[in-house]
Amino acid sequence: MRWKLTNAVAAAMLLSTPQPAPAADPVRSAQAGATIEVAPVAAPLVDPPVDYASEVAPLLTRRCFACHGPDLAESGLALHEADLALAETDSGLRAIMPGDPHNSELLRRVASEEDWQRMPPEGEPLSADEVDVLRRWIASGAEFEKHWAFEPRQRVAPPAVQGEGWVSNPIDRFILARLEAAGVEPSPQADRRTLIRRLSYDLIGLPPTPAEVEAFVADDRPDAYERLVDELLASPHYGENWARHWLDVVRYAETNSFERDAAKPNAWKYRDYVIRSLNEDKPYEQFVREQLAGDELDEVTEESIIATGYYRLGVWDDEPADPLQAKYDELDDLVSTTSQAFLGLTVGCARCHDHKIDPIPQTDYYGMVALLADVTPYGTRGDEATNSQWDLSPPDKKAERERLAERRAAIAEERTSLEQAAIARMDGPDQRRTETAERGNVLREKLEQHQTEAERSRYLDLADQLADADTRLAALGQPETALSLATCDPKPAPTRVLMRGNPHVPGEEVTPRFPELFADPAPEIPEPGRGARSAGRRRVLAEWIASPENRLTSRVIANRVWQHHFGRGIVRSANNFGQLGTPPTHPELLDWLAGWLIEHEWRLKPLHRLIVTSSTYRMSSLPSGQAASVDPANDLFWRYDLRRLTAEQIRDTVLTVSGQLDRSLYGPSVYPKLSDEVLHTQSVPGKGWDTTPEAAEAAKRRSVYIHIKRSLIPPELASFDFPETDTSCEARFNTVQPAQALSLMHGGFLQEQSAALADRVRREGPDDLQGRVEHALGLVLQRPADSATVSDSLQLIGAYQAKHNLSAEAAFDQFCLMAMSLNEFVFVD
Repeated sequence: MRWKLTNAVAAAMLLSTPQPAPAADPVRSAQAGATIEVAPVAAPLVDPPVDYASEVAPLLTRRCFACHGPDLAESGLALHEADLALAETDSGLRAIMPGDPHNSELLRRVASEEDWQRMPPEGEPLSADEVDVLRRWIASGAEFEKHWAFEPRQRVAPPAVQGEGWVSNPIDRFILARLEAAGVEPSPQADRRTLIRRLSYDLIGLPPTPAEVEAFVADDRPDAYERLVDELLASPHYGENWARHWLDVVRYAETNSFERDAAKPNAWKYRDYVIRSLNEDKPYEQFVREQLAGDELDEVTEESIIATGYYRLGVWDDEPADPLQAKYDELDDLVSTTSQAFLGLTVGCARCHDHKIDPIPQTDYYGMVALLADVTPYGTRGDEATNSQWDLSPPDKKAERERLAERRAAIAEERTSLEQAAIARMDGPDQRRTETAERGNVLREKLEQHQTEAERSRYLDLADQLADADTRLAALGQPETALSLATCDPKPAPTRVLMRGNPHVPGEEVTPRFPELFADPAPEIPEPGRGARSAGRRRVLAEWIASPENRLTSRVIANRVWQHHFGRGIVRSANNFGQLGTPPTHPELLDWLAGWLIEHEWRLKPLHRLIVTSSTYRMSSLPSGQAASVDPANDLFWRYDLRRLTAEQIRDTVLTVSGQLDRSLYGPSVYPKLSDEVLHTQSVPGKGWDTTPEAAEAAKRRSVYIHIKRSLIPPELASFDFPETDTSCEARFNTVQPAQALSLMHGGFLQEQSAALADRVRREGPDDLQGRVEHALGLVLQRPADSATVSDSLQLIGAYQAKHNLSAEAAFDQFCLMAMSLNEFVFVD
């Protein structure tokens, strides 16, 4: 006997009476609303196992916690902890009866077809697959597990696999074991032309030259691939490419935002610090310590001082309506960015109340505020240097400059005092004039007549002393300064919980602490000594985060490295390893990579090498119908995902292909040419942007060196998903939309560079048109042009001339523009 029924009915039948799952598990496999067939089962079969951490917990978090979670327990039901979830509810019923789906009220409610009864009461009902996950979980005993990321990192061994011949290193064992379990074949290895292009973009962010491609294709040495990997990792351009990934995470920009969006002087030195650190393969734990506490380390260096510029990268309001609120907004930015960047936690969500999803109480948020409490505000109106610009001069020169500056300030203060005494003797109108821009004129005209002889003599003597101090300061030269944590508060006031996050309603006092979910001992905060410049708390925080015992730090950075090689992390939500984040597709692999990184001195270059020499990384992007039917999202990594180049990679590639790229390293930021229309998007058009022809010429450098003005992102970056700079960006959008095509075809930058490409081809290539087309396509695509593409290109050039009356030269320019708009140019596989 056979019959047909819809998903909803099938789910209800499965929930109404306990029964074994049929072999084909119809409720899980059917599409929503589809008709499925259910055959009677002769013998009971065991339900497939359900994983609480990756299947049940995210489902409950996403669909149930709004009303039945840490923040709210309607009807007496909270589902975030076992004892609460299994307890009797206000109605006297139990939502979950372990081992008994039939009598579990939760299951009855989520599967109900009655609107008044079904849960959740708003939004789409649970799908049949989701209902079945809950059914199988309850049937198996409804075991609760601690969230995977809140457990200590596990030591795991690479699993055994059947396809030993495919394994190049331990990474492949973790990937292949999952593929074999799913019955999916990995894609074949990509060809050499694909691999060198993929490697070049992934490691240095630039395309290989046609000559480099041909040399690699012809290299028959067994270790040719590994040699290429080592060569690219040794390139100084590696640091430029990977620095941009980190700058996204720490919300790097060189201006303050808000209406004036004024520049942050010397912010570029932090960018160069990141590039140098990566090129030197600085251990990641040292990289962390320098940014969080570079001024408090045992050995403070110029580099570690510049690293503390991390604290000054955020937005800053120079005239806040509520200064106290602005102060805590700055601290909130630091807590949120630090917890997301280094720990993958959204601690910032506990500013106003306990975190609604993760076990992070409000006291933990303010405990972290206390750890950062010696960080002073970025600046004050009219003085953005004292707190944020560190004098990098040699100690003796710095001491002399400080002495002279203090002396000058004291002289100026006494002169002002003498001026005010004389002003007090003036008539009312003149006194009022001294309170305006006319003060100088009044003092020149009338000061002397209102001073005593002694006052006048002292005033003139002070003028001589002031001139002498200025002369001595000028002789010392302008100091070299760096954006940094130049001034700290060594004895910050006690930190208090702010009720609902309101700084005007302080509550109980909290001491510096680590989030309780780590179950670590309370930090031991040293008492600042006499004359201390900082509180020493950030050093404690840095040491804790950088410790190999910290369960999240190594996982988070290993995941970020994987993310930028494969287009997504093992945990897709790279800034959120909490319960609302995406569960890891390969948790054992992530723990293994994190442990491997620590064992290899926290150095990232060896981790890159390990990843890119795996068979997993070297797979082609070719589709497979069978694999796609099992794993359409490629969560199992059965192939390499084709992806669009980043905004910077597209711009840098255009400059490379046109022959215009300046590959010089480091230094102050550059200002690409912007159209008047773009400049007029500012409140003061062009303010803060160097618009001289010399600046436009100097801007033909890699995009990582472009001045990042929060209110004025160049269109060639903005169109291709350059990130929002006000907050940490875990992963950029990777869109394909019409504005990008318009930018490539009509943008001023591409128009100029396509003409430069055409000129390059005329200089370097053959004299005949076909030869020039082949040469241009070879530069653009990094491969010999195929005959069909050449034929199409020649026809296009002919059409430009015949239909649009373009000259032969202009038609070839337009062809070069078209070539740099090809999908193959802007995508990497």
